[in-house]
Amino acid sequence: MKIKRYTAASMRAALALVRAEQGPDAVILSSRRGEDGIEVIAAVDYDEALFADANRQRAPAADTSREPAPIIRPAAVVAPVRTPAVARSAVAATEPGLTARPMRAAIPPRSAAPVPAGAPARSAAPTPAAAAVSVRKPAPSAASSDVGYGSMQRELQDMRKLLENGLAGMTWNDKRVREPLQARILEELSAMGITPDVAMTLAALAPRRTNLDNPSHIPLALLVKHLPLVDDSSIVSGGVMAVVGPTGAGKTTTIAKLAARWCMRHGSQDLALVSTDGYRIGARDQLMTYARMLGAPMHAANNRNELVRVLERLRSKKMILIDTAGMGPRDIRLTEQLATLKFGAPRARVLLALPAQSDVQSLDEIVCAYVRLKPAGCILTKVDEAASTGGVISMALRHKLRIAYVCDGQRVPEDLHAAHQKRVWLVRAALRPKELGTAPPDEAYFVRNFGRAPAHA
Repeated sequence: MKIKRYTAASMRAALALVRAEQGPDAVILSSRRGEDGIEVIAAVDYDEALFADANRQRAPAADTSREPAPIIRPAAVVAPVRTPAVARSAVAATEPGLTARPMRAAIPPRSAAPVPAGAPARSAAPTPAAAAVSVRKPAPSAASSDVGYGSMQRELQDMRKLLENGLAGMTWNDKRVREPLQARILEELSAMGITPDVAMTLAALAPRRTNLDNPSHIPLALLVKHLPLVDDSSIVSGGVMAVVGPTGAGKTTTIAKLAARWCMRHGSQDLALVSTDGYRIGARDQLMTYARMLGAPMHAANNRNELVRVLERLRSKKMILIDTAGMGPRDIRLTEQLATLKFGAPRARVLLALPAQSDVQSLDEIVCAYVRLKPAGCILTKVDEAASTGGVISMALRHKLRIAYVCDGQRVPEDLHAAHQKRVWLVRAALRPKELGTAPPDEAYFVRNFGRAPAHA
């Protein structure tokens, strides 16, 4: 560290001397007005901590006179903190005896002039007051930085949402202008309760132009044409069949309807009923009552081993219907129940009972939970209790799950219908909200769900 004292007639002249000899990296340690003008003490490679420590050690023995002190040379060199200097230097120059805090010379950066070889090296240490007054500016805390960063992130996210909503609205309006028929189909399907992803898929299959006076029939035609169905009743023509589904889906009643339909066609001598529902009180009693009415035997199996033995005893039967325990998609026992059926009856064809009155999210969870059994089809139950069949139709289309039967009541077996015979009726049941005058989705729904899609292919 090199410390030197400069004397000039004004502060500007003193700073020019500092810049010319020590360069723009010099640090102003103190400045005061003396008999000869402005006196400035500057240093290069200044270490404030070492300088203050050295002044504290020599403070008791220091003389109060203004005679220059010997140069203090610290053992280590640390780059100082840059601080603005012009304002504080000006204040120090106007008040004699006031020592300014250490700061860099606020001089425009220019190439430093070479120091003359014979120039006198007058250097002196500042008074102890210089070390006492010199205080570093505290750095901003990490907490304040985190708060500022989080606030900026939230503002950017809000701005992004505003931009996305604006662009989505422009895209949806553009789609209405460029492709009015597809926009009309999307509006009609949404009013029927069809989910946005399925509605987009069906609208893409629609013709670009039509000669129909009433294009509202096009969504119905698309649903009827692309609805996945079991084309005949061969799915229950014989063998082992199991009905699975959540609690309260109507599995036991559906088993009774299927058994009654079999008896009406083939008699009860080749029919057997099996129950694996050991959780619900009275479940086996209900199935036993139906078995007695039909004149068919009923067997119980509590685990996979018992199920294997029961099916082995009943291998002479042409039709075996298995009633399973109702398990919700989040039930921790569902995995055990599915494993019992999968390994206890590996050749069984599985039908999934879907309650039509459930909401779309619940139906989607049910299908995803039971898809591990690879169901051959599904049975739509409680259709008479559903406000609309749009949700359950959407799930069948989304997961490509073929609909085998439709149940619209408790009567056995009158309220069980083959799906391929009720195709149009099932689709028209999705129009119930529109017929009842239920308000259609608002503009924000279409912007949110269809505005982010491309306006044209």
